[in-house]
Amino acid sequence: MYRTKIIGAGSIGNHLANASRALGWKVDICDVDPAALDRTRNDIYPARYGAWDEEIGLYEAGQAPKGVYDLIFIGTPPDTHMDLALAAVEEGPRAILVEKPICGPDLMGAQTLMTQAAAKNVAGFVGYDHVVGSACLRAGEQIAAGIHGRVETLDVEIREHWGGIFGAHPWLEGPHDSYLGFWKRGGGAAGEHSHGFNMWQHLAHILDAGRVVEVTATLDYVQDGRVDYDRLCLANLRTEKGLTGRVVQDVVTRPPKKYARVQGDAGFVEWHCGYRSGADAVVWAKHDEDIQEEVFTKTRPDDFILEMQHIEAALKPGAPVSPISLARGLDTMLVIAATHKSAALGRSIGIDYTRGYVPEALVG
Repeated sequence: MYRTKIIGAGSIGNHLANASRALGWKVDICDVDPAALDRTRNDIYPARYGAWDEEIGLYEAGQAPKGVYDLIFIGTPPDTHMDLALAAVEEGPRAILVEKPICGPDLMGAQTLMTQAAAKNVAGFVGYDHVVGSACLRAGEQIAAGIHGRVETLDVEIREHWGGIFGAHPWLEGPHDSYLGFWKRGGGAAGEHSHGFNMWQHLAHILDAGRVVEVTATLDYVQDGRVDYDRLCLANLRTEKGLTGRVVQDVVTRPPKKYARVQGDAGFVEWHCGYRSGADAVVWAKHDEDIQEEVFTKTRPDDFILEMQHIEAALKPGAPVSPISLARGLDTMLVIAATHKSAALGRSIGIDYTRGYVPEALVG
């Protein structure tokens, strides 16, 4: 049984706590705001999961034990992640999980975290849970089987109005009231919906296409004196082995559209999130053959339970590289940073991974 500390008593922190308890782990939740802890006990957790779990410990920040946890999860705003993650590594857990995006586009602290985690032998994960969901795993199997033939392009869209986010955080008045309304803090479409970039990179790895090395982007920013965020992010990507495709992310589309498509010369494979209410799906076909689909029923808590099960498996000796590893999450952060730089300069931006997770890795 793992002993787990969750930093942040917001929506994500509650999901992580419930998922951890579903696996029988011991859980403590910490937050700087006593009101957030009260909301967790009296509102969020019982409303979502039926009742408060008295086995969960609640601590104001700084009062929780240190150095006794197997896992430390960080579910706070992105502009607080790095300091908390570095402090978590110093406690010496087996692993840390940082929610997405892992930091702001300035990449402040990113390489330091990578270096320190390796030095302390602490495994790192980033919360891109879509890529470890049942539908994505099945899509990966179909892609690996070569249903599509020779890959020609890869498209991913994560387009969703962020009303759902504010519905899960009713204490926020709107985007101006949190990091969400500020792209430099990790908000906006490029940061908050960066599942799209991460999914594209994940599928590119399955296709053996390598990492993203070039980004050409157009972003539609909202700047009204109270907020500064991108509501629409359009990015063309190219990998080390020449695969090209696009990612579209926005915070305006409703109903949501979340899908990925691998198009080949012999057919296609698609992943769909929210294919219908309470279900994801994989859709595929070879040219001139009937379209097939496989539907995966799920709930929102299931997403996090699968993520916890994945982390548990990934920590076993001999486990393969995790698609939500710290390195993969930081690769995604480089693409997010390159996207903003490309939009600002109006030209393509290269990524030089030999320079590390630093602004100097963005070339052009």
